[in-house]
Amino acid sequence: QVQLVESGGGLVQAGGSLRLSCAASGRTVSRCAMGWFRQAPGKEREFVAGISWSGGRTYYADHVKGRFTISRDNAKNTVSLQMSSLKPEDTAVYYCAAHKYYYVDSFAEADFGSWGQGTQVTVSS
Repeated sequence: QVQLVESGGGLVQAGGSLRLSCAASGRTVSRCAMGWFRQAPGKEREFVAGISWSGGRTYYADHVKGRFTISRDNAKNTVSLQMSSLKPEDTAVYYCAAHKYYYVDSFAEADFGSWGQGTQVTVSS
């Protein structure tokens, strides 16, 4: 079982930037696709960004394309989400997740078996 711990959340003004990090322990995630999801108050959890197990492909939800960048460092067992041009509607708890299976690049929420505890991102207007 892998443990995931997110960090880097906080309060930022609209137009600002934040960088979220996710550190994995317990087993390597270097062979797992990784994703970032978020859940705003009163809303369902939604996909934000994903990165293939090799790091060669990235995927983004339409509403964050061009503003967010996902990356990974397999040597350090970490995944990051650089968020820029933040908007109040980006306010949510952000979760890091690891795919259930090695070498499978799919990004539906049900495909992810390990989740972090979440980190709060609040964007003020």
